Formats: sequence, C-alpha cells, structure tokens
Amino acid sequence: MKLVVVSAGLSTPSSTRLLADRLTAAAVGRAGPAAEVEVIELRDLATAIAQHLTSGFPPPRLAAALDAVAAADGLIAVTPVFAGSYSGLFKSFFDVLDKDALTGTPVLLGATGGTARHSLVTEHALRPLFAFLRAVVVPTAVYAATEDWGDDGLARRITRAGAELAGLVGPFEPATAVDTTPDTDTAAAIAPRSLTGANTSVDPADGFEIVPFAERLAALKG
Repeated sequence: MKLVVVSAGLSTPSSTRLLADRLTAAAVGRAGPAAEVEVIELRDLATAIAQHLTSGFPPPRLAAALDAVAAADGLIAVTPVFAGSYSGLFKSFFDVLDKDALTGTPVLLGATGGTARHSLVTEHALRPLFAFLRAVVVPTAVYAATEDWGDDGLARRITRAGAELAGLVGPFEPATAVDTTPDTDTAAAIAPRSLTGANTSVDPADGFEIVPFAERLAALKG
C-alpha cells in the first residue's frame, strides 16, 4: 500500500502537519508495516505551483509530487482554514492535478483552525472538492481546533478515520475495535434524542415525556 500525505501547513512547526502525521500513524497502524508513506509539503512547492499555473508546465519537483498523488493507493489531505475555507495553496495544488488522477482513490480529509466555528469546513468545502475529483472520501473527516489538541474526542476521530482509510485501501492487520462512541461535536450527539429516534422509552432524566403520535391525535380530536 502506498499512502501519500499532502500537507498545506505554512508554519514550522505546523499544526496542520501534526494532524497529518497523526492521521498517517492511525492509518498505518491499521494497514501494517507494508505501508509505504510519502509526505508532500506544499509550502516547499508554492513557487513551482505558481509557475505551473502561469506556464502550464510543472517544474520537476512539482511533477514528481503530482505523479506520486496520481499513483497513490490512498491519500491523506490536510489544510489550514483560511477565510472559512481551504487555503489557496491547497486549492492551487489540486487545480494543477490532472482531473482524473484521483478517480476511485480513497481519501481522508483533515483541516486545522483556531476556532471550532470552522469545523464544518471539511463538509462544505473539502468534501465537494474531492467529490468533483471523483475520489472516494472516507466517512470521517477530522477537524482540529486549537482547543482540541490533547482531547480524547480528537484522538477517537483520528483513530476512526485512519481505520476507515486503511479499510478502503486494502486488507489490514487485526486490531482492537475502533471506539464508536459518538463525539460531542456530531449532529446526532447535539440533537434532541427524540428527533434522532434514539429514545424508545421515557427517561425522567431527560426532563420530557414522549407521547406516541396516535395518542396525541386522539387527544386533540377529543
């Protein structure tokens, strides 16, 4: 299995690269020692990407990076959040990638930001981009805000996402079961349980009573 990691972090050290490394470790931990990993730091290719956009010809280092992504069995793509979306450098790299290069390729998405308010960037920006490229995006995308580092919820999401990528790429080594405990930032966790269908009986601790629709309708008619 060849796993390619694209990190669009700009600083050194970079929280974006840190998230990319943790996602990689989770995927490799499930895929086994046969996994081959190549990391592409986009900040080192910024000038080459600009040259390709203006000339139509990629310099050698960029050409090698584009070939690596096209040949990958699985891709991890992580970007910092700028102005509520992926960074321009991140988008520019995938703009110069051949439009068919990621067709059918399993992709794990990640993003980092300073606040949890941007946590849906993986869904409203990243996922549509890779759907357009016809990649197979794993169900769990991972967003890490500043306050998430060291939190058990982030660790669970990373583990689950890595396992999903490894499962799509190919057979992986047996491992302990992935923790599927709902995270507090998922829609199902924050929605009332009466709306998600999770409650089948009355729980006094909830502070409300569930009345079957037929009984409510009969009471209104009466």
